[in-house]
Amino acid sequence: MAGETGTVHASAVVMGGRGLLVTGPSGSGKSALCLSLMGRGAVLVADDRVRLWRDGDRLMADAPASLRGLIEARSVGILRADAAGPSPIDLIVDLGLVEDQRLPPWRTREVLGLQRPLVFGPLTPHLDAALRQYMLAGRAG
Repeated sequence: MAGETGTVHASAVVMGGRGLLVTGPSGSGKSALCLSLMGRGAVLVADDRVRLWRDGDRLMADAPASLRGLIEARSVGILRADAAGPSPIDLIVDLGLVEDQRLPPWRTREVLGLQRPLVFGPLTPHLDAALRQYMLAGRAG
């Protein structure tokens, strides 16, 4: 049974059947991170605004119809992309929070009453590769 819904200023991609919600302030690199992940095989769910809703114990995401299949590339323009359609969100990264620990503790964020693993940004040269691996194989310990 579907639950409550909302729209957030964020971007999202899916890879290996697992979705990533990218949050953070304007200009923090949400679209850039998604573009980088798309270059590594991810598929765009939504850019700039993400519709979220709860479906049982799943957090679901999709693009508003007017933004489906579009992603902003700074200094290039608005690009077209294949759109994944409704996808589960399994991981959240917040580019507005700075990770100060080499091996951070397990963190979560609650969205629509559901806890999802949380990774702090900011956008770094290896973040896309690390998140790709996290989505495909998970985190140890």
